[in-house]
Amino acid sequence: MTETEKIQALVRYRLEQAAEAIAAADLNLAGGLRRSAINRAYYAMFYAVLALLASRQAETSRHSGAIGQFDQLYVKPALLPKEFSRWLHEAFLQRQSADYGAEITPSNDEIATLLTRARDFLVGVRRHLNVDAPDEK
Repeated sequence: MTETEKIQALVRYRLEQAAEAIAAADLNLAGGLRRSAINRAYYAMFYAVLALLASRQAETSRHSGAIGQFDQLYVKPALLPKEFSRWLHEAFLQRQSADYGAEITPSNDEIATLLTRARDFLVGVRRHLNVDAPDEK
């Protein structure tokens, strides 16, 4: 396998992780597992960011590093919309709060909004990378 093929395989894998995380978020929300739904929705966006970074061989496992690189490499030069950055930062904070905080979990409607954003984020990343979703082939 060539280096280019390895990068493409990693990008596809990260996008699959993102899609699976969205599916898990849907199931969690439907099952009343709101904190888990928040976690999975954020991770869908994070995996999509990792796909972008993998395409540039700049992947990192640190959330703050990946988010910073996303802003620097994709949002600042306007390759992806500014609202993607806002959504990602908000999702990160919501995930932190849901996983570690003692605060009340957001409503189902707020989580549904987060899920919609995660879906739109993944669609935008796929479009940027020119990678169709598996059912679009």
